[in-house]
Amino acid sequence: MIEIREVLPNEFETVGELTVQAYVGGGFVDDGSPYVESLRDTATRAEQGRVLVALLGDRVVGSLTLAEPGTPFADVAQSGELEFRMLAVSPDARGTGAGTALVRAVIAEAYDRGDQSVVMSTQPEMVDARRIYDRNGFVHDPERDWEPVKGMELTVLVRELV
Repeated sequence: MIEIREVLPNEFETVGELTVQAYVGGGFVDDGSPYVESLRDTATRAEQGRVLVALLGDRVVGSLTLAEPGTPFADVAQSGELEFRMLAVSPDARGTGAGTALVRAVIAEAYDRGDQSVVMSTQPEMVDARRIYDRNGFVHDPERDWEPVKGMELTVLVRELV
């Protein structure tokens, strides 16, 4: 069974490496990209946002970063929305439900907070993650798509809660 909770400081390095492995190893981010350091820097993500982890037994197998509008890690969140970023699941834990459990934890938290929706950005190449988003009611909002750097087009997905 998958357990979801906030990251502990002694897990920062594990979560950082897991996230880099998912993005660089998955071919979504170039190893030389400056974004790799943001993926690895779990301490800053936990300080300026919140980081949730998925545990399988006592092992961290996944994570994501939560960001409220107006905070440093919020890219697309507007008032009344909760954003998540950097969803990562260890390759050997794919298919265990860890990614789905993390996404559902975000939806539940946003609902409990009274938010109107959950938002996130994804790359078209992230097919496995997109299946999780689709199954959990996220829909594409093309008017909000954006490019953090030239040539990297991100698709914005929204899950309405009201």
